[in-house]
Amino acid sequence: MIKQLLKYINQYKKDSILTPIYVTFQVAMEIVIPILMSNLIDFGIDNGDMSYIPKIGCLLLLCAFIALLLGCLAGRSAAIASAGFARNLRQQMYYNVQNFSFLNIDKFSTSSIITRLTTDVTNVQNAYQMIIFTAVRSPIMLISSLAMSFYINAKLSIIFVICIPILGFGLYIIVRKAHPIFTRVFRTYDKLNTVVEENLSGIRVVKTFNRESYESKKFFAISEKIYNGFLKATKLVALHMPLMQFCMYGCIILISWFGSRIIVNCKNDASTGLSTGQLMSLIIYATQILMSLMILSMVLVMITIAISSAKRIVELLNEESDLKNCYNPLQAVPNGDIYFENVSFSYVKDKNKLCLNNINLKINSGEVIGITGSTGSAKSTLVQLIPRLYDTTAGTIYVGGHSVREYDIKTLRNEVSVVLQKNTLFSETIKENLKWGNENASDDEILKACKSAQANEFIESLPQKYDTFVEQNGTNFSGGQKQRLCIARALLKKPKILILDDSTSSVDTKTDALIRQAFKREIPGTTKIIISQRISSVKDADKIIVMDNGKIIAFDKHENLIRTCCLYREVYESQEKGGNSDE
Repeated sequence: MIKQLLKYINQYKKDSILTPIYVTFQVAMEIVIPILMSNLIDFGIDNGDMSYIPKIGCLLLLCAFIALLLGCLAGRSAAIASAGFARNLRQQMYYNVQNFSFLNIDKFSTSSIITRLTTDVTNVQNAYQMIIFTAVRSPIMLISSLAMSFYINAKLSIIFVICIPILGFGLYIIVRKAHPIFTRVFRTYDKLNTVVEENLSGIRVVKTFNRESYESKKFFAISEKIYNGFLKATKLVALHMPLMQFCMYGCIILISWFGSRIIVNCKNDASTGLSTGQLMSLIIYATQILMSLMILSMVLVMITIAISSAKRIVELLNEESDLKNCYNPLQAVPNGDIYFENVSFSYVKDKNKLCLNNINLKINSGEVIGITGSTGSAKSTLVQLIPRLYDTTAGTIYVGGHSVREYDIKTLRNEVSVVLQKNTLFSETIKENLKWGNENASDDEILKACKSAQANEFIESLPQKYDTFVEQNGTNFSGGQKQRLCIARALLKKPKILILDDSTSSVDTKTDALIRQAFKREIPGTTKIIISQRISSVKDADKIIVMDNGKIIAFDKHENLIRTCCLYREVYESQEKGGNSDE
């Protein structure tokens, strides 16, 4: 896992290497400072040598300035390296998500993917910055300060040897208990993001049904769970400080007590004695040693949190789309012929839980095919297999005489325009949204597509016309307007196959008829598949597929289906008697 993550450092290797180098020299300066202060007291102040004091004072200032400069350089390079590392991770994760099939996205869920791209990457970024900066500094400082302490007075330094294991063991217990709590908390973030996403995307439904209080309670419950988890973990982590202070002040008291006794009792014995300056430097080294231990423990806490996040990131990076190009894929689709041969499909890849069961179907290029059937009869599932949004569980689908698996995925999807049930518009202008169909489309081509989709009239009535900005999810347009814009966008691709998945349900029957007439006139050679519960939308099709429970129960013209298919006749008669009340 670590090896895989490290390769995303890429162009930031230089800063990642420079940071520990800067830190090492910074620590060297900070280790020298207590020795200089000791000499200042012992040889300058105690001896009354006033000429010695300015020299050492200037040297102290120089060391402090160099340490400050190196610290700034280390902090800057660590920030650049960690931020760049996080950027590369996010980019690669997002790129990988773009290649996911619908099944891959369903496996993780949208909210989980967002959490991994944001919170988890931030955790890893912070941990990486601490590793190359603090995790290098603290051990060097600890070892160097301990070595200098033994150099000054080995007997007094035994105090550190006793205290360090006590502090280390306490920190280990804290980290061990806090880690699983942090892991659970970050999993709960996925649920929190799901609630927020559902609430915001469905805010109109929430307000229509006066469910604000219910949604608030649901959010509060998950937020409270995260709060309690963080509170419990933070209480454990907060024990770092009193434990560290207890050990630090205990060491200072013991060093001061025993050190002062040595100074008083052995001041005439240079071999075993201890000077005032040396005692002060020992106290400073004690602070450095114990502070290094505490900071190192905080790094360990951060790393343990980041490990959970890193595993989730690697899961996303390692996920491979179940839709892949074959070797040497075809780069052109000859025509819009479609042929289903013994096709079955299951969303969970279980042959005992099929949504489509043994579908055999032939559609000639340029035909207009209607699809109708009861809710849940797998109409949308059927058409989503044509552009390989999913792969079949069994059987083969042919487009233009070749299996869809033989085509380059991008090539196939460029020739199959799908207007899905959910009309998605992006936060851009109308023109920019339309150019998703063809980024090189001219204004004339855009105008023509919009006229065919019966969208030009309402666009021209807007103050800014085609430069009108589309708000998030197209909330400044009606359902029918969004559907017509999506149809125009699909037409700009000039596809060989056009699939309208119940995408005229929000427009009136007159506009629906005008759209279908424009299709016949403007794209006669394109295979057109129209899914609709409204019989009036499909009755003029060359043939109509009637589906029920994942199977095709009839495939014929409107006139024949009225005579031969009970289900179709019942739906038609109910809509005729109801005057198409569903409109």
